[in-house]
Amino acid sequence: MGDNFNEMLEADGSVRPHYAILHKWLETQTPANLRAKIREAESIFRRLGITFAVYGTEEASERLIPFDSIPRIFAASEWRRLEAGIAQRVGALNAFIDDVYHRQEIVRAGKVPAELILQNEAYMPQMAGHSPARNVYSHIIGTDIVRVGENEFYVLEDNCRTPSGVSYMLENRGVTKRIFPELFHNQIILPVDDYPAQLYETLAELTPRVGEDPTVVLLTPGIYNSAYFEHCYLAQQMGIELVEAPDLFIGEDDICYMRTIAGPQRVDVIYRRIDDAFIDPEAFRPDSTLGVPGLIRCWKKGNVALANAPGAGAADDKVVYTFVPDFIKFYLSEEPILPNVPSYLCVRPDDQKYVLDNLDKLVVKPANESGGYGMLIGPRASKAELSEFRQKILSNPRNYMAQPTLDLSTAPILLESGAEPRHLDLRPFILSKNDPYVTTGGLTRVAMTKGSLVVNSSQGGGSKDTWIVDTGEAS
Repeated sequence: MGDNFNEMLEADGSVRPHYAILHKWLETQTPANLRAKIREAESIFRRLGITFAVYGTEEASERLIPFDSIPRIFAASEWRRLEAGIAQRVGALNAFIDDVYHRQEIVRAGKVPAELILQNEAYMPQMAGHSPARNVYSHIIGTDIVRVGENEFYVLEDNCRTPSGVSYMLENRGVTKRIFPELFHNQIILPVDDYPAQLYETLAELTPRVGEDPTVVLLTPGIYNSAYFEHCYLAQQMGIELVEAPDLFIGEDDICYMRTIAGPQRVDVIYRRIDDAFIDPEAFRPDSTLGVPGLIRCWKKGNVALANAPGAGAADDKVVYTFVPDFIKFYLSEEPILPNVPSYLCVRPDDQKYVLDNLDKLVVKPANESGGYGMLIGPRASKAELSEFRQKILSNPRNYMAQPTLDLSTAPILLESGAEPRHLDLRPFILSKNDPYVTTGGLTRVAMTKGSLVVNSSQGGGSKDTWIVDTGEAS
């Protein structure tokens, strides 16, 4: 795979210490046994119904996410640095969102141009001057990280609105335990299965009725949402109700209630998986049938908590992303532990000229798309696609930023023919609560096609279990 960093093997072909047990085990397996493991894993995923929906396809859009059986492994010492960097970043992001809706000190200080915030599609002027409980806007964050070398990690983007994928992280661990139980007996693999309990605790802490047992619900757009499996899974794991908009209403007392067969029940905390624009037709899009009329009014009065808070997406924008290292310095007075990918903003004349002159070498991303949609991978693009993107950038430079194509690290995936390296990234999940929590591992997304850099499940990528292995090595 060229000069890409191989996470399992050293440059001389020797095995990295934290991969030793897995590598030794793989060498003892017959091809027939490994093929049986692949089929067993797929069978489990089908039986559990672990699917996601793909938008824009003409056929039935429910698909299984390809699962790779070989876990990706980090040493605990590597993970400690990542964990510290992620926690630092989340603290700065929440401080930025709070500042954006209040005094905008970072704009006054000349660190971020005001128009980049105000022209951000995810900036919600309706939220200006309002503070959610504990001034935390983004309670659940997914941070995408890529690796390019032994000690070289970059943050690719932040997901502060409604990050998805944590159910796949949890299910991947469960499936791996079932098909490779022996690998869990011979080493210390840090657990991830406490996430639902930690998530419930994060949500329950937000209750406006302190001292009483809170009623927490998960609000889903419904069965046609791409992450509906995850909504059902998390509600079931936390032991809370999964609700849709018609299940909730706001009373004349501006309190949120859930319809039950025993009559209305007060709701204290809503883990919402509906985008801001659709959550309340009174406050945002009047044509939304997915939201609860009056919910924002109820929230602003402090009668219900929303996680994540409306407006948190102001930090998701891929143009705003380029300033996160400045947020860390400005709000925390610290140097960033994890760097950003070097980026070019098309709204800056010099950057725009560089991007247009080098379109065939860069990855160009729209500010507010997710899931790999709407972006250009220059080295793989046709002349027609390059020409089309040139016009898009010229007509709306604020909406585009560009980054170099990175030499993403590789780890082995299991194929019928044996193990082969593939490119991957990582999405750990972070809970902003009284005692912040970072998952010990995360969702590893992997490009299933040889040479491909596209890991998004919506674009054909797969996923694999992520292990943090404590080998007792020094930090």
